[in-house]
Amino acid sequence: MKRRLVLAAGAAALSTPAWVGAQSAWPARGPIRLIAQFPPGGLVDTVARLMAPHLAQALGQTVVVENRPGAGGLIGTDYVAKQPADGYTLLVSHASVHIYAAATRNVMPFDPVADFSHLGMLVEAPMVLLVRGQSPITSLSQYVTMAKTKPVRYGTSGVGSANHLYGELLKIDGQAPEHDHVPYQGSAPAMQDLLSGQIDGLFDPITTNVAQLKAGSLRALAVSTPARLPALPSIPTFAELGYPSLTGAQWLGLSAPKSLPAPIAARLKTLVPEILAKPDVMARLEELQTLPRKAPVLGEDFTALIRSQIDTWTKVARRAKVEVIA
Repeated sequence: MKRRLVLAAGAAALSTPAWVGAQSAWPARGPIRLIAQFPPGGLVDTVARLMAPHLAQALGQTVVVENRPGAGGLIGTDYVAKQPADGYTLLVSHASVHIYAAATRNVMPFDPVADFSHLGMLVEAPMVLLVRGQSPITSLSQYVTMAKTKPVRYGTSGVGSANHLYGELLKIDGQAPEHDHVPYQGSAPAMQDLLSGQIDGLFDPITTNVAQLKAGSLRALAVSTPARLPALPSIPTFAELGYPSLTGAQWLGLSAPKSLPAPIAARLKTLVPEILAKPDVMARLEELQTLPRKAPVLGEDFTALIRSQIDTWTKVARRAKVEVIA
């Protein structure tokens, strides 16, 4: 009888999935990689490097930020989707990939929902419509009125980007047929042409533009937040100016490959709001005006939000006839 019990126990041990033993020791095996799917210096990289030391301290393990840029964030995101779900590869996920690429591309290399364990939203970067500080255009109503009868050229970081869809939504809702899109390979060259007067406006996240807005070299006609930003109270919202459909933001989140073991997912979800509340993290995010929500969006709530936003922006892309053929 005792021999049978021993054999049964041995068989049970052999049948136990390998990750069960691994997760009990997580993260003792080695460093955790936090993948940033955009180049160094941008918002994703900045947030990843803010999070990494606090994750490392909380978990007692080295956290290394690894940049894997390319194809508008698709390369790094796809890389994470195909990694083992063992807690040693994480992603600073981005709405530009999970929402706007999904809404506009006819082919995606991964499923933005099913191929990931979405752990929590980190921050949101609101959109602004910018003109030069010395531009004769001083209000959104003036801008839209001009675009009804003569070409008003607006720049974005590329076709199918969030910036592009916001511009097309303003064109539709403002009944401004002359609101003409000029795509660029990123926001930096678009900004150069805005400042030199080659284009009239620029849709861009507020993040990298705060200093120029405060200095007066740029003027924001509207911001996509539900209420005015306390740090920049003179900028009206799209909603208060009659364009509530342009309320929203590009979020950054913490995600992992699908089927992340529940205990690991639970630990990381707990850490998200704790780290975002750290004074040094909040101070830097305040500088960027890219902030976490007051009520954390975690786990299934975050996944549900992603599904909902894909549906919303897919409808916008179809209305605007925006499609990226890949």
